[in-house]
Amino acid sequence: MWWEKKPQPVVPQNPKPASPPPATSNSEISMTETTLKPSSQPAPAPQQTYVGRTVMLKGQLTGNENLLIEGQFEGTITLEDHCLTVGADGRVKAEIHARLVVILGSVTGNIQAREKIEIRRTGNVVGDLLAAAVAIEEGAYFKGSIDVLREEPRQVSGGVPAPSALGTRA
Repeated sequence: MWWEKKPQPVVPQNPKPASPPPATSNSEISMTETTLKPSSQPAPAPQQTYVGRTVMLKGQLTGNENLLIEGQFEGTITLEDHCLTVGADGRVKAEIHARLVVILGSVTGNIQAREKIEIRRTGNVVGDLLAAAVAIEEGAYFKGSIDVLREEPRQVSGGVPAPSALGTRA
């Protein structure tokens, strides 16, 4: 059991001659040394790549994990199944394709998200948006067009489109 483990020795900052530790039995531990031991391991956080404030990148960026940009990026960003966050200090000039896009900084370029695009209060976006959902917080700046994705027309069994999706013939 965790309370039966012997405490780890503490290394003093000013070394003194070592004295033998007091004798203790396996069932008793000194309460002067407290260590936090979690009862269960926390769930692992999803993988995320961080582009720092002093980093400037140009080119084509693709990835299979979430991305946080606090620096500058110019080019194209493709994270089809992941989230792109442009931090408050982030400056991005790019064509963006991702599952979810959250903007707190500045983005110039078209953004396409499979699920949602969020422009927060400090966000500044110039470009066209294409997503299933778009949220623009009060105070954010946006200039461009918004297209909301709709589900494709459903197919009737046999591969023929449903009657509502068929065009009329002359």
